Amino acid sequence: MSSFLPMLYGIMASFFFSFSFIMNRSMELSGGYWVWSATLRYLFMLPLLLLIVGLRGNLQVLLYEIRKQLWVWMGWSFVGFGLFYVPLCFSAAYTPGWLLAATWQITIIAGSLLAPLFKEKLPVQGLLISLLIIIGVIVVQAEHSDQLSVKEDLVGTLPVLLAAFAYPLGNRKMMEVCKERLDTYQRVLGMTIASLPLWIVLSLYAGVKAGAPTVGQIGQSALVAVCSGVIATVLFFTATERVKRSSQQLAAVEATQAGEIIFTIFGEMLFLGAAFPTMLSWTGMCCVIFGVIFHSLLPKNR
Repeated sequence: MSSFLPMLYGIMASFFFSFSFIMNRSMELSGGYWVWSATLRYLFMLPLLLLIVGLRGNLQVLLYEIRKQLWVWMGWSFVGFGLFYVPLCFSAAYTPGWLLAATWQITIIAGSLLAPLFKEKLPVQGLLISLLIIIGVIVVQAEHSDQLSVKEDLVGTLPVLLAAFAYPLGNRKMMEVCKERLDTYQRVLGMTIASLPLWIVLSLYAGVKAGAPTVGQIGQSALVAVCSGVIATVLFFTATERVKRSSQQLAAVEATQAGEIIFTIFGEMLFLGAAFPTMLSWTGMCCVIFGVIFHSLLPKNR
């Protein structure tokens, strides 16, 4: 199978995923509570996905599949959605979006390192090329590291490392559970439904702790839900679904998420008044871009 279309889907997904980093930082700067930023995305995603799956006539089949393995769905959805997005929103309360997007690229290595858990060989070539992407990320981070305190460095790194492993792990495990029985829209909706207890509990906590979300935070969260929660997630899950039988191509698709750092930097410049990147930052971003290109040119592992 040609890797061009899955790679294109992955790059498009990275563009829409970048809305999370930009909007979460924007909400934090405007006084929004980070727990609301996490919960509102998935609460808004639920009716949107219900409408899509319902119109496609696939809702009953999905609910049957969830009932068959309810605890499996809840467990891996908690990993893939909960342990992914809650840490990202927490970090956004302390660090700029560009730093989160940069650190998030560890998911490129994480996705490859998870291969043995699925009885696959480590994609050595992919890991080596991923190092080029990581070097680019480090260069971009180093350019701005002197602007941050030790606390900002830690909370901008450790929670995101957890998220970087949780997202591909939850995604791949749910692909195993669903096999060919469900399409991408059903899988994303199923994981949203299965993780709903977490979002309800967190929303109750947020209401007690910080009161109701502001109108601005509700609007921005709705935008994140549409762009990152629905469009980006469906694009990315579709891409990984197409190449799931090849660990090499799967690693390449996951590597396209490196585009998030570039889209986030430009987004923060446009919407949050961030400074124009220096030559050193451009060097790092070029490493990221070339790493993604080299990933797509690797010989296919069938």
